[in-house]
Amino acid sequence: MLSSDTLNTPALPASPRRRRSRSVIGAAFGLFVALAGAGTWLATRTHIVDLGNERQLSESGLLQQWQDGAVLVMIRHAERCDSAPGPCLGDPTGITVSGSEAAGRVGLGLQQLGLAGADAFSSPKLRTRQTAHFLLGQDTTSQDWLETCDKQFADQALARKRPGHNLVLVTHNGCIDHFARQQHVPGGERESGYASALFVSVNAQGKARILGRMNEPDWQRVLASSGK
Repeated sequence: MLSSDTLNTPALPASPRRRRSRSVIGAAFGLFVALAGAGTWLATRTHIVDLGNERQLSESGLLQQWQDGAVLVMIRHAERCDSAPGPCLGDPTGITVSGSEAAGRVGLGLQQLGLAGADAFSSPKLRTRQTAHFLLGQDTTSQDWLETCDKQFADQALARKRPGHNLVLVTHNGCIDHFARQQHVPGGERESGYASALFVSVNAQGKARILGRMNEPDWQRVLASSGK
């Protein structure tokens, strides 16, 4: 049986070694929590991958999604005549001769993917209509919302995506930027080059997921290596 003196004896303070051990454990736990939080943030942060990389193209699932008619692709117009030194097609508000050739190369890439059953629209601006013509080999229907490029752009684009039909939109950098912004893409990754294409998968519930971007010079090389 313990004596009253034993019961009333105050607890001895922890040794310096034990205090250091507790401090190290606490610091390690705090670091673990911080790293876990950072890992979650990085996992959920949206990045636009480069589909000009064969491995990333394969991992993106684009080719299968395209076969399923589940893709929305936004293509920026080709090189503007009023901001480039090269010769114009004609009207100075349109695209350059070099831009028309680039659009034609992208068009060949789209044909390799397959355009049967795809819907296509362009902005009413001359530069987008010209680009669409060289992309698709024919004139396309133009719609004002593809020029407006306001905060409603993403919703308007998704509303026109029909199940089982890929959707090709020839538009402007500002419109593509609004779409990427809604998908929480960081600012430094939202800039679209001339005739570049941003591919987005759209599921049966209308939810969008960015698959990646294909820049104009990469189309033929990448699709040839993928067997398309």
